[in-house]
Amino acid sequence: MTDQATPPETSADLWTAVDALWTWLDTDQPIGGKEGMLLRMLKLSEEVGEVAEAVIGATGQNPRKGVTHSWEDVQGELCDVVITALVALRTLTPDTRQVFSRHLERVTERSLGPTSR
Repeated sequence: MTDQATPPETSADLWTAVDALWTWLDTDQPIGGKEGMLLRMLKLSEEVGEVAEAVIGATGQNPRKGVTHSWEDVQGELCDVVITALVALRTLTPDTRQVFSRHLERVTERSLGPTSR
């Protein structure tokens, strides 16, 4: 028996959530068109910056502030990066799941070699 429960997550839940978040953001976006799309892509930079801030805070690298974050904070910020990237991808294509799956397969094969099927 473990202390942590494993959530009942499936890839379908992930893609449903990505679509729901994209719909929510797209419904009331103040700036649309190409500008809106570019701003959605820039959101990634903001989220990556928050990862950096959390790592610096978790390691106490800012002597003026000391330790301000935990490694759990870093995990959360990394999750925000992944979510933001998937929503940005959804902004570019409704075929998000297929585009991501194909790309992941190519990267995996390139990195680990062909898998036996």
